Amino acid sequence: MKPSSPRKIPKEERKFLDTYDVTQFERPSVTVDVVILTLREGRLEVLLVKRAEYPFRGFWSLPGGFVGMRESLDAAAARVLCEKGGLEGVYLEQLYTFGAPERDPRTRVLSVAYYALVEASKIGKLAQDSVFFEVGKVPQLAFDHAEILEMALSRIRGKLEYVPIGFELLPERFTLRGLQEVHEAILGRRLNKDSFRRKMLVSGMLRPTGELETGTDFRPAELYVFKR
Repeated sequence: MKPSSPRKIPKEERKFLDTYDVTQFERPSVTVDVVILTLREGRLEVLLVKRAEYPFRGFWSLPGGFVGMRESLDAAAARVLCEKGGLEGVYLEQLYTFGAPERDPRTRVLSVAYYALVEASKIGKLAQDSVFFEVGKVPQLAFDHAEILEMALSRIRGKLEYVPIGFELLPERFTLRGLQEVHEAILGRRLNKDSFRRKMLVSGMLRPTGELETGTDFRPAELYVFKR
């Protein structure tokens, strides 16, 4: 969609805006928090940051930051991805807005949460205070970040059945075994191998490449690509 041209502001409206008192209403701060998920060795992992300052000093939290006055929400989330995970151009989707009045002890803070799905080889240099944790072994989190993480996991589990979201955690060419590992890691349970493969092969989402995987100690499997 083409962006609309800037609106021409009438003279009287401009006069109103020039004299508008921005202090007449309280203004909460706005942050973005990003749930960055990846799959490594069959385990679903989330990126966490160890807080160096109060509040919650020494606690782990989701990567995030305050939104600048001239910064869009999406731009702020992309900045967090780059600064904390060295990530650009990955799958990023807005999740939910968390706004409980007491969620941050410093002041009134609204957080717009996002989640990002990242294929492991795309992960760049992490910030010094950033570490990936298996989602089932996450330590106690600061603020309401445990709730944010749980909602992100619930969202992708729900979408897995009707949106090809799991492919974002795979390399461009993958095996059916690798695809099943992604689904099992997200759902947190084992799947029947034959039923899963039949379902994927008739879904119309996969295209065989005619190539076989290499570097395995067992019979190499055929490689597929996702039909976007």
